[in-house]
Formats: sequence, C-alpha cells, structure tokens
Amino acid sequence: MSCVFNNMDRKVRVTLGLTFTDSADREQSPGSDVSDLPDDTLDDQEAEDPGTALVNPLVNGPPTFMSSSNGRMFYLGTSSNWSFTRRVLSLAHQHVYQEVLPTDSLIFEGSAYDLDSMESEPDSILKHPIIPSMDHALHLIKIVSFRCGQIYHIFEESEFMRSVHEFYAEDGAQRTGLWYIQFLLILAFGKSFSQTKTHNSSPPGIDYFAKAMQMLPNHNRLYLSPIISTEILCCISIFYQSLDCRSPAHNYIGQAMRLAMSHGMHTSMPARELGIDVVERCRKIWWTIDILNRQMTCVQGLPQSIDDKFVQTSLPSFGGCSSKVSTLDMHIKLSRSISDINKTVYAIDGRINRKFLLSTKKALSALAGLADELRCKFPLDLDGKANGIPRASANLHLFYQQCVIVATRPLLFCFLKVRFESPETCTEFLGKSHTVRNLIQMCLESAQHSIRILLCLKSQGLLETFLAFDLESIFTSTVVLLMGPAIDPKLPNDRSWWPEKAYEIFREMVEAGNRVARLRWSELQQLEMTLHDIPSEQPQPARPTVTTRQNAAPSQLLSPDPSYVPASMDQSYQDCVPSEVNQPMDAEYGFGFNSLLSSAEMTAMANSIEVYDAEWVSNAMVTHGIW
Repeated sequence: MSCVFNNMDRKVRVTLGLTFTDSADREQSPGSDVSDLPDDTLDDQEAEDPGTALVNPLVNGPPTFMSSSNGRMFYLGTSSNWSFTRRVLSLAHQHVYQEVLPTDSLIFEGSAYDLDSMESEPDSILKHPIIPSMDHALHLIKIVSFRCGQIYHIFEESEFMRSVHEFYAEDGAQRTGLWYIQFLLILAFGKSFSQTKTHNSSPPGIDYFAKAMQMLPNHNRLYLSPIISTEILCCISIFYQSLDCRSPAHNYIGQAMRLAMSHGMHTSMPARELGIDVVERCRKIWWTIDILNRQMTCVQGLPQSIDDKFVQTSLPSFGGCSSKVSTLDMHIKLSRSISDINKTVYAIDGRINRKFLLSTKKALSALAGLADELRCKFPLDLDGKANGIPRASANLHLFYQQCVIVATRPLLFCFLKVRFESPETCTEFLGKSHTVRNLIQMCLESAQHSIRILLCLKSQGLLETFLAFDLESIFTSTVVLLMGPAIDPKLPNDRSWWPEKAYEIFREMVEAGNRVARLRWSELQQLEMTLHDIPSEQPQPARPTVTTRQNAAPSQLLSPDPSYVPASMDQSYQDCVPSEVNQPMDAEYGFGFNSLLSSAEMTAMANSIEVYDAEWVSNAMVTHGIW
C-alpha cells in the first residue's frame, strides 16, 4: 500500500476556474437534488495533465487481498470501513514492529457466530422450530416494526397481520409457502431484538432464520411472486449483515434489486392498471432495496450496480404521513451521497486532482446542500432538556456524519503515512496548510458528533445492538479518532477523551450479546496499542497493563478487555481533561463538541479546497519522497 506518482518530476497544473455544478436541466427523481458526482464530468476543467497527480494510497496499485488463517482470501475494497481499518492497522504494525501484521490476530467476515453448526445438523433444521404463542408473536412483530420499520420496508403490515391471524386461527396447520418463510424471518428478527444479554455462539432467532433459509424456493418460484419475494430477500440481507456476513448480505440485496427491476418496480408503475395499494407497496420495496444496496455496496467497497437515470419511480405517500415521506427522501439523498463518494473519492485510478482533494471538495459541496434540511426537518435535542431524540432522525444524522468521514479520511491515511516516514515533515506540512488541517479536524469532529448521538441513544435505551448500522458508525468513528493524535500530537486534549466514550458504546453492545461488536472492539484495542507504541522523541505517558501482541495467544487478541482504558486516558492525560466531563450527561456529552455545520459553513469548507492545495500536497510528497 503506497502512494505512487506518474511522471514524478512534473507538477500538477489545474485550471483555476474549476467549478462543481450540476446541469440545470437535469431530469430529477426523488432525492435527485443531491449532486450526481459523475466519474467523467470534470473533463476540460480538470488538470491539464492528469497523469502528473498524486494518487490516493487507498486505491493505488493492484487490488489488495488478505488471507485469513484458514487460507480464505478477502478482497480489501477501497471504501470499505473494514478494509480501511485493516490497512491502517497493517501500516501501523509494519512501522512500529517492523514486521507484517499476523493474520491470526485479525477478525474476518463471518467469524463472529457459529453458523456452521446449524448446517451440520440438517435433522434439526428440517424440524419446524417452536412457534411462539399468538400474544408472544404479536409482541415480537411490534418490536420488529419499531426497530426495522422506521428505516426499511420488510413486510406490508395490513396483509401480513391478516395472515398472522389466519395462521393462528388454523392452529398453525399451514406451515408452507412464502408467507410462512417471511413469518419465520420476522420472528428471527424479533428474537434477536428482544433476547438480550445472551452470549451463546449462535445468535437468538437463528433457528427461525435457518428454517426460513432451508425453505427458500428456487429463483423460478421467487419470480412468480415478486412482491413478497423481494421483501423476503431484504430480510435475509439485513439479517446476514447483522451477523457480519457482508458478502451474503450484498449478494441477497443484489438478487432483490434484480428481481424488483425485472418486474418494473423502478419505473413509474401505473396505479390505474395495477391498483394504488400494489404500486405503493412496490415503491416502498424499491426504495428500501435501493438504500440497502448502496449502503452494503459501500460497506464492501465495491462499484455501484445501478444508474440513477433509469430509476423513475416516485416516493410512496405513506397514507399522507409527510414525516415518513421526508424521512425516506433524506435517506435516499444520503445513500446517493455515500455511493457518489464511493465512486469518485475512491475511484480506481485514485489520481488526487480528479479523485481525491478535488473530488472531496465536490462531495462536501453536495453534502452542504443537505445540512440545513437535516437540521431543520430532523432536529436532535442532544442536551436532553426537552424531549428524547427520535430514532429515525438519529439514523439520518449518523448517516450524514458517515458520509463526511468516508469523504475525508483518505487524507488522514496519507498523513499517518507521512508521520511514520518523517514526523517533522508532517508537522511542517500541517502547519503550512490550514485547509488540510481543517479537513482533518472536520473528519474528527464528525466522528465526535456520531459518538455523541450514539451516547444519547444509549441513555434512552435506543442504541441498536443487533442491526449493523450503529456498530458500523461507532467503529468508523473510533478508528479516525484513534488516528488523529498519531497524526498530530498537538490536537486539543479533548481528542483523548472521545475514544473512552466510544468504548462505553462498544461495552453496551457486547453486554447485549453482540459478538460482532466484541470482535470489532478487540481490533480497535489492537490499533490503539500499536499507535501508542509509535516511536517518538517525546516521552510517552505510562499506560495500563494490557495484553500485547507479542505475548498473547490469538484467542486472547480476539477478546476485548472490558476493563481496558485507552492509553490516552491514563492519569497523566486525565489531569488535562477539563472537569466538564464529570458533569451530568447533558454537559458531559457536549464537551469538546461543535454543532452540525450549516450549509453555508459546509460550503465555505468545501470552497476552501483550492487548486493550490492539491498542488501543494503533490509537490510536498515528491519533494520529500514520502511514497
């Protein structure tokens, strides 16, 4: 993994009049006021010679693969959160210990839960799992509606509940067909949401999920009933994602998208011919699939698989509920933003003048257009002085901060590498460019913002401990917060306080039985210990006794130490932390936090990225031979 140059003896030349605007007459569909950020529209406004530019180290060179201890190869997608952390950890380990990062101390996809045990006992799968009583089933369905229904459409409530009552009226005699498969999947979610404090090797509800998968018919049967089949495939995808089985999750949502498209759900379906209820349901299904596909594709670090210009369907009306329409519309805009960032900032050639700083500028400009809408339509009372924060609004704010982090963190990776090569040079560079320092600060503050939102959700009992997206948010945020002090030790002392608050959230998830969170937390502890061991001319503060990589068995490294205190939080650092952290929660969680930037502030931040910044970074790297 290295930044390399093409024609290193030449400088970047970029037209000063570079602007980032969309065509005024572009046809719009729901959520389409988000900038398209196309790959190939910079054209003549780009660098006169793009071959001279610095390349993004996260996408440069041949594809990167990593082998697990059992020999399975994993592709490190360029924008994947998991891959980014793995690259940072590998880079830091190589620098500190002068050896390749051992794979037996790492966590790979699908290793959190014992799913093979279900497949090795086919007789138990073939038997129908114990179906709960009707009252219990209705309770589980309500939980799923609250936890999933505010974000995604995975079943049509009126039709589904009618089938539930018919099922129990017949004493559960008809345990066949697609509806029964969907029923089992909803029960699996309900069990996973309600059965907390479990530490079994298999997740709650896995018996229902396994039976549903065993009953899933072939593609021909699914295509005969596209509406319920796409809902089922969405359920399967979300459940797999929650088990950290990212590849199967991505596969099933891809199947759902192709099935939906083959039946025209992405088009303007005629309500007069099909019926308004069918059209409304298909609209809900389509946008759920679209959002999930974009999110899961970015989690994998893979190219997007659909062109927005072919999507003509409208938003569902939700029976006239404008708040639900607004929530879905914002969710679509944010999902398009993250996919646009994925295909520009992390594009395959990675040239900085096209796909890095200037692409970051374009991404931030697009996000700026959403900031005020997000603030006004979905306000968050993070001080807790009025009402609790709505879970749906929190989801949108977390998604927004994820977009900012993913767009700006390549710069952190670059400067971490600079810091490893030459600490003095890194300090000099950061001192010369206020723009670069501000972008790094923006990335870290977005991570802080995410943690603060999650802390408030935790205080209200709304922290999601099964679905993957709260975990993805805290994991992504903690990584960049750990990187910050390693890049610039002169960062304000409040930076050292936030990782400990992040670990509180991990601890909550682990105690609720989330084994994926346990493994992610252990990897973050590895990263922090490694970054703490970076050689420095400054004396390092005493650190707590922890299991180190050199004397630990792999099994120990895969289990986080619940009592672990970040090195940044030992006594010498705590003496520097203001007393506000010991105040009540509303003051505590406000410490060191800047509120959500307005659209004007975000635009100003984006506009501060000038051509000379890209040129400065490129020339600095050439001059000092960093990569």
